[in-house]
Amino acid sequence: MTDSVSDSPAPSAADAEAPQTLAERGNNRSHRPTNQAFRDFIGSGWGPRPDALPDRSAAAPWAAARRETLGALFPGDRLVIPAGGLVTRNNDCDYRFRPHSAFAHLAGTGTDFEPDAVLVLEPLAAGSAGAGTSSAAGRSAGSAVAGDADNPGEATTAPTHEAVLYFRPRASRSSEEFYADPRYGELWVGQRPSIEEVEAATGIRCAHIDSLPDALAKDAGPDGVQLRVVAQADAAVTALVDRVRTAAGLAAGQDAQQVDDALAEATSELRLTKDSWEVEQLQRAVDATRAGFDDLIRSIPRATGHWRGERVLEGAFGAKAREEGNGLGYETIAAAGNHANTLHWINNDGAVRPGELVLVDAGVEVDSLYTADVTRTIPVDGRFTAPQRRVYQAVLDAADAAFARANTLGCRFRDVHAAAMEVIAARLEEWGMLPDGVTAADSLGPDGQFHRRWMVHGTSHHLGLDVHDCAQARREMSMDAVLRPGMVFTIEPGLYFRADDQLVPEELRGIGVRIEDDVVVDADGSVRRLTQAIPRTVAEVEAWVTGLIA
Repeated sequence: MTDSVSDSPAPSAADAEAPQTLAERGNNRSHRPTNQAFRDFIGSGWGPRPDALPDRSAAAPWAAARRETLGALFPGDRLVIPAGGLVTRNNDCDYRFRPHSAFAHLAGTGTDFEPDAVLVLEPLAAGSAGAGTSSAAGRSAGSAVAGDADNPGEATTAPTHEAVLYFRPRASRSSEEFYADPRYGELWVGQRPSIEEVEAATGIRCAHIDSLPDALAKDAGPDGVQLRVVAQADAAVTALVDRVRTAAGLAAGQDAQQVDDALAEATSELRLTKDSWEVEQLQRAVDATRAGFDDLIRSIPRATGHWRGERVLEGAFGAKAREEGNGLGYETIAAAGNHANTLHWINNDGAVRPGELVLVDAGVEVDSLYTADVTRTIPVDGRFTAPQRRVYQAVLDAADAAFARANTLGCRFRDVHAAAMEVIAARLEEWGMLPDGVTAADSLGPDGQFHRRWMVHGTSHHLGLDVHDCAQARREMSMDAVLRPGMVFTIEPGLYFRADDQLVPEELRGIGVRIEDDVVVDADGSVRRLTQAIPRTVAEVEAWVTGLIA
């Protein structure tokens, strides 16, 4: 990999005698010329940049409606939503950048836009009443409406904030940054956008990141503007906000936690219901995931002959994820045999053996950063054995029961899990696996729960920009809420019978099965599988596998 450090000239004799700090030693391998003649030469002879500005992003009007909804919860407050910065992988190498989900949701951007960017919702004068005292208590971003679901941007109330996007635009080709800055330089990271280009694509007024400190400080104070920041997104931006708050006489640091937590909560609850553009993105993610599963199944013959067959499967899916989207929505689980009974098995370093099952939990994250989350349990030979089929059908019945419960009027999110557990407990009672004298009904009670030994996770979670989306939402807005249009979530029961579990019938030991589908609540209140096209019954899965590896 090319050295990604700013090079420096050879040290003078005086410099050579001075001890170097650890930070300075990274430049010891550098060989960049620094004379003015070189600078003039490397900055010359380049063709003109295209004049045309990009089209407005399809996400832009939807993001604008989300910003209006959020702003209405905090009139008069300055809301700071950082994209986050690059994260060091090792030494001077960074992980691939992914913006914070709240930023991506509210800015309408995707993929790797834009390290160190900050979205600020600037309070308008008309919304300044009550500045510094507003609270999200008693109100919900998840239920607030800024515009019609099919007509984004048609606000029902006057806007309270103007959005401003702060980032570092590309420098001119005559600048040192162009060729010498490994973080922002065009010769290092490719052509980056201009202020005008980002404004055209997002519909958001943009400004240079260097102007952010002054913008945050403007009118800040106990009798002026309160500041709130999504504190977890970027430690450097949070520190800047705290310095501004301290200078302005506002609570900062731990004393501002309640203020900031309310913003993080609201941005999370805002994603509890998806607009139609988001549902379309999630369907695209699911469709790409189906293609990834197809390629994974095609790789089974090679996997069975490889000492790390699980990684052959993982690699096949990962290649499709990069081809069709931004990449993986989360680390792929490709768990063969008894590894399926480790819920988050991501080592994927085991063999894939004939006669066993492979539990694959994987999802493609598309360029908009929305991800699928799908699990299928696949027979390596294309046919389930009788014990495998028995466990698989029990899990499938639990999934179908959960789906049916979700389609009942007034169903709460937690009821979906309860429906799946009723089936799981009943099957375990039939197989004689519950403690002596304990019925399925007993186990389902609060003093029982013995069936949970073999399924310790929940049945559902929200899905969207994060694989476990809306994690900061209040329980009453998520787990205890009645299902409503726009909610997207998983249904994923399982049974996990470890090979060393002596309470499991011997013929079932080492079998782990999970079936996971992604579903959406439609406008009429009915629940629909986004993953309907991915085989899930015993017969469908067997035909799927044999059809691809024959």
